[in-house]
Amino acid sequence: MSGASYTIAGHGVRNFFSSSSSSIHRHNFPITIPSILKTRPLSVPFNRNYVAASSSTTYISNSVENCSSFTWNDVFEVSQSRTGSSDLGGFFQKIDLCNRGSDKRSDFIPFVIEDQIVGYVHNGFVDHLSKFKDVFTITKDNSLTLQSALKTPESRTEALGNVVKCLGEEVFPGIRNELYPVTSSYGGRVYFSLERAAAPYFGIKAYGIHMSGYVEKDGEKYLWIGKRSETKATYPGMLDHLVAGGLPHGMSCAENVVKECEEEAGIPRSISSRAIPVGVVSYMDIDGYRFKRDVLFCYDLKLPESFIPHNQDGEVGSFKLLPVTLVGDVIRNTEFFKANCNLVIIDFLFQHGYIKPEDEGYLKLLQSLRSGDCSQMYQPYGPKILYYIVMQKK
Repeated sequence: MSGASYTIAGHGVRNFFSSSSSSIHRHNFPITIPSILKTRPLSVPFNRNYVAASSSTTYISNSVENCSSFTWNDVFEVSQSRTGSSDLGGFFQKIDLCNRGSDKRSDFIPFVIEDQIVGYVHNGFVDHLSKFKDVFTITKDNSLTLQSALKTPESRTEALGNVVKCLGEEVFPGIRNELYPVTSSYGGRVYFSLERAAAPYFGIKAYGIHMSGYVEKDGEKYLWIGKRSETKATYPGMLDHLVAGGLPHGMSCAENVVKECEEEAGIPRSISSRAIPVGVVSYMDIDGYRFKRDVLFCYDLKLPESFIPHNQDGEVGSFKLLPVTLVGDVIRNTEFFKANCNLVIIDFLFQHGYIKPEDEGYLKLLQSLRSGDCSQMYQPYGPKILYYIVMQKK
């Protein structure tokens, strides 16, 4: 959806563009996004009154986890507390948040299908699965696999679907009825499909797309940032990318970008098809029984200055256009962003020259953005199983 053309008059403009599910509302004064304050170095205070905004329906939070209570005003105030430091430490901390529990990896056993490792399951979580003896079995090498009768992707998908349905939200919170393909490597054979909410409990490697939508004026860049709906089951009210989503079964990354652009920001195909793939970030995070092994394909999309995002699926409460420098400060100094978004935006800062080789820790930070497994190689059964057996005996 495109915004109309405006010109700016006077100073102290705040939240000057808003949208609802039915229409775009103009305020009583003329304004334009091109007239927004230029971005400044990280050490210079930012005037919150010059931020473009797009708001949708306000929701009351009924979420049970990851609830946040900060407002956009709290985001703007980050600019008032800048120290002027170019230290990358705050970025390293956000990467660490996505790579917890490396010392707990020996608590997991491999999940093997047809001699290929497709995931990892916590020893404690195996107890939840032990009642499904017609679905799972433990091999003599102490790995989890499926019963030999489940020979086809369809039969495996159905069997695992019944397990998820039986255990329900109590074990797999946030069930979405959205299937992820289960493979041993990206682009490899699909052994079955699994409910998205259950994927971390089986240590399935999950793939997704994150798109940074930015506006450029006179060489300065601004990022459109979303604030998740307060009713979202996961990370309600937190800051998020303009567009992001898991990669569904049977859909390419490029197709998924176009789909998510329409659903999450109202970006038409004529614009979203211009999104450029710029790389990947990856991480491995252990939290209790969950082992997230995620690979995120990163895209950049330069948007027209007149474009105003408008959420279509109810998952975003509001959008605001923020200077890239402010976004960098928010990531470095707060925990307002959904954790994995930090990694993609840090990568954006590298791609667009906001983090420079002269910054201490440059190479280490760059490398840490790919802490997960981005391999497209098949993982053989034997060596990996032996590794985990050795680790468990230590």
